[in-house]
Amino acid sequence: MISRIFRYVLTISLSFAFLNPAFARDYEPDEQINITVYEKINPAIVAIDGETVDGVSAGTGCIVSSDGLILTGSHVVEDCKTIDVTTSNGQVYKAELVSKMGKNKDLALLKISPTTNLRTVKFGDSSNIKVGQKVLAIGNPFGFTGTLTQGIISRIDHSRNKIQTDAAINPGCSGGPLLNSSGEVIGINQSIYNPDNNISNIGIGFAIPINDAKKFIEASKVVQK
Repeated sequence: MISRIFRYVLTISLSFAFLNPAFARDYEPDEQINITVYEKINPAIVAIDGETVDGVSAGTGCIVSSDGLILTGSHVVEDCKTIDVTTSNGQVYKAELVSKMGKNKDLALLKISPTTNLRTVKFGDSSNIKVGQKVLAIGNPFGFTGTLTQGIISRIDHSRNKIQTDAAINPGCSGGPLLNSSGEVIGINQSIYNPDNNISNIGIGFAIPINDAKKFIEASKVVQK
């Protein structure tokens, strides 16, 4: 009798696991962090495509308000005649440039007009970051939207006020978020330094501390008022 009940319970359990792959699959704790952060943040990340005199400019942006305010890099939208923003669900919007900083700060704000509220990122605090801390980046490298990479903070460049990371930041990732393990944005990805002009895949990524971006957003709101 007991063995019959055991077989019945086992059969039901295996059937449930088969019909629910997510339930049956186990992830390592570090993998689960990556999965959770990505699924939480990717809906708040957009692809940016700008039309310039010389061609096109592509980058990434972070939705910072549910009504369509987007943070990105100023070089992504520099001299763009038109700017298209594509959300994670494939919806395309025309964007207006609200505010931008110079190349050294390299931050800009765009505005789109969605018909429904959008998912937004959450800002962290870049004043307490540490070398060796795990970081994640989401961007659109070479047009491959919603790409997740991971690494660590390799160095904090206090003289240039930049976060150095070994997380892959390739063309198209500029303006995207550098995230901590809690899914908070601690930097805005800016550039990659490649010593042999992209012949190899060796590169050093840099991000602007998010505390600078928070000040920029607040100042821009004051200007708009």
